[in-house]
Amino acid sequence: MYAFFSSLLAYSALLAGVLAFLPGAGILGALAVSLAVVLGWRSMRVVPRGVFVVAGLALVFALGRDPALIAGAATNMTSLAGLILAVLLLSSVLARSRDLQKISASLFSGNPRARYASVTFGTALVSVPLNFGSVAVVGSLIAERIRTEGDSSATRNATRAVLRGFGVSPIWSPLSISVALTLTLLPGLGSAQLFSVALPFALLVLLAGFLWREPEPAVIAPVASTDRAGWASWLRFGGIIAAICVGVFLFSHTYGLSYARSVTLSCLSAVAGGWLLSWFNGNNPKLPNMANVSNELAIVGGSAFIGSIISAVVLGQMGGSVSLPGWAWPLLAALVPWTFYLAGLAGVNPIVIGTLAGGILGSVWPADALLGLGCAMVSGWGITAFGTPFAANALIMERLTGYPARDASLRWSLALSLSALTLASLMASSLTLLLG
Repeated sequence: MYAFFSSLLAYSALLAGVLAFLPGAGILGALAVSLAVVLGWRSMRVVPRGVFVVAGLALVFALGRDPALIAGAATNMTSLAGLILAVLLLSSVLARSRDLQKISASLFSGNPRARYASVTFGTALVSVPLNFGSVAVVGSLIAERIRTEGDSSATRNATRAVLRGFGVSPIWSPLSISVALTLTLLPGLGSAQLFSVALPFALLVLLAGFLWREPEPAVIAPVASTDRAGWASWLRFGGIIAAICVGVFLFSHTYGLSYARSVTLSCLSAVAGGWLLSWFNGNNPKLPNMANVSNELAIVGGSAFIGSIISAVVLGQMGGSVSLPGWAWPLLAALVPWTFYLAGLAGVNPIVIGTLAGGILGSVWPADALLGLGCAMVSGWGITAFGTPFAANALIMERLTGYPARDASLRWSLALSLSALTLASLMASSLTLLLG
């Protein structure tokens, strides 16, 4: 009975996210998210609990200061919760595919350099539609190798590759919350404009990861031929990703929907299309159980609510106008990625920092230089995702592999994180200076 009601609330929140433009839908969605979190409270981790408690305090603060703040924060909470639920639903459906299982298994073939490249870039690609599901899928294969063959430099490098591959998805993935939030809060910034800079930066970070690996033997147990992914598997899976991305751009550009709603609708369209194909093939697909999403809803929804309240209060104090010298904007752009990272080391979810950065700075940033702020936000978010021990993907890998998150994400990738942060700061400040 608990699972039924939790799943029902999750689907209700998803529906409210799709209909967030209707009056009252934002409040109803936020209520569904809150009830789903309360129902799953006993099984939740400490960090999501803490985030949701702070969100509750933010609600009390808003009630005392200005109740009008709640409607906007609840709508933001519902929109992002709907996005993550749509991505999780898509992940649940795609995770059952034989193509994905073959692709995941075949990532571990080849010499050490080829293995690292395939796991890194493969995880980055699979992360587009699967989000955290990609970490669970590929990470479970590493866990199986550790179970059968023990700890080794190969499994440690594979863990590095998974964390880094998933970590760059907030920088360039069209379906990521980071990109959706950035484009929502910076409406003057185009998605094509952001991706034209963010994608090369993400590739550069992945390539830089080759410099920070452990030496490992060239010999590794080969993958069974029946589990190897041929071109057909890659083409089918890549076609799904391409179709979803095309859907996002159509919804956002042709129909003028917000980027978050465009991602939600595109993911749901892919799920519906997959179900229709299953029915035509004689199968009877069941609605996935969404009962175990309390942690994700608490982090995403709670962080979105907190960030919205704080940014609205700060903007109210600022009066909507800020006068800064010209050199201050590039400096602020350079500090944004480091703010994400340092806050992540303290356990603060990037959604909070992203909402504050986009909500506060985006409203006063020079319109011609929004690309600098947008790149600073997504790059800082991505580096935080693979370089801090409190990130959800690091905690998932710790549970699967037994490698402490502090080692796998922080100690093993500290040099890469610092280098990427320095480059991100230079990129963001240069773009702001040149375009502003």
